[in-house]
Amino acid sequence: MKKLLFVLPAMILIGNLALGQALEDPKGEIRLNFLNTILLGSVELGYEHFLAPDQSLGLELHINDRFNYRSAGAGKDFNATSILMSYNFYFAGNESGKLHISPFFKYRFGEYRESLDGPITVTNLNSGYIGLMGGYKWNFNNFAFGPFVAVARGFSSEVADRFNAIELKAGLNVGYRF
Repeated sequence: MKKLLFVLPAMILIGNLALGQALEDPKGEIRLNFLNTILLGSVELGYEHFLAPDQSLGLELHINDRFNYRSAGAGKDFNATSILMSYNFYFAGNESGKLHISPFFKYRFGEYRESLDGPITVTNLNSGYIGLMGGYKWNFNNFAFGPFVAVARGFSSEVADRFNAIELKAGLNVGYRF
């Protein structure tokens, strides 16, 4: 929660500095996965740098990342962070909204601790993922928002033994273009 108190003012400051920029040809976008912040307490911040009107590079930081939608509860604790890099393609739409598809690479580092009526079991979550993300993004007065879904394949046998090799996530990004 302390990290969120730092991140939100930083996003507001960056947004205020970018006010007045034209939406016609945005150079970048900052965003937050609003849905997962509310549902999971996972803060997923992203930056997208536009190479062309229909292509961009993305970089995201996922603080308090969870595997799929597994919740932490009594005796269970996720302590993981992820970095995600993507190449985004926009198509089938107009200036106010477009479909997008993004191949990505994600690296998660951290651990999962579980203590259910016995000793603490620790699962090392350090692993890479290759995946594909798709969704729709609306643009309105420099603000961008839309749902997405992602599927990825992990390459850690320890994580696959404890959870699964395939990870499915979804969310609702809310962002500001400048």
